[in-house]
Amino acid sequence: MNVQRVSQRIRMSLETLNSQIVACRRCPRLVAYRQRVARTRKPQYQHWEYWGRPLPGFGDPAARLLIVGLAPAGHGGNRTGRVFTGDPSAAFLMRALHEAGFANQPTSEHREDGLRLRDAYIAAAVRCAPPENRPTSKEERNCLPYLVQELTLLPNVRVVLALGGIAFSASLRAAVPAGGTAAARGVSSWRRARLWRTIASAFR
Repeated sequence: MNVQRVSQRIRMSLETLNSQIVACRRCPRLVAYRQRVARTRKPQYQHWEYWGRPLPGFGDPAARLLIVGLAPAGHGGNRTGRVFTGDPSAAFLMRALHEAGFANQPTSEHREDGLRLRDAYIAAAVRCAPPENRPTSKEERNCLPYLVQELTLLPNVRVVLALGGIAFSASLRAAVPAGGTAAARGVSSWRRARLWRTIASAFR
């Protein structure tokens, strides 16, 4: 098998999926909130042109580690346009990833800051910033197919690190063992069984 060709195919498929995520408007409440935050802005970010759209995943298409967070922060990812970028959670996570050798630098400030991940990919259970950081159950369900598709397109993933309870639940639903939800049918049965055993949770 030609690894370079497979890697390019995966990259192109992820780019297509990411375009679909960025264009998503399934949740009216989240659309309204993310756009309102982008218009009003915080005083210290008045010079920023906020992203104000859903956030796709980010990282190495050949990753063995998938990190799943809750959702973008209103003035973090919703501002910068990249998951775990420009807020205190991003600073905490990126320092840890850099120390462990998964990131080329310990900071994540904006999309053009040169950050690259090695053997890791970051996604979110919910792709838009939710009010008070609390998505509804329906909003979580609307986003679940995106996580399922990412698991399908990232063939090397062996471990899922879920950051918080909502991310943990979404990861379990996305990698549910054979016979589970219809949303997870795109992930092969053997991969679901393996991922089921290797989903870890981290709570702060």
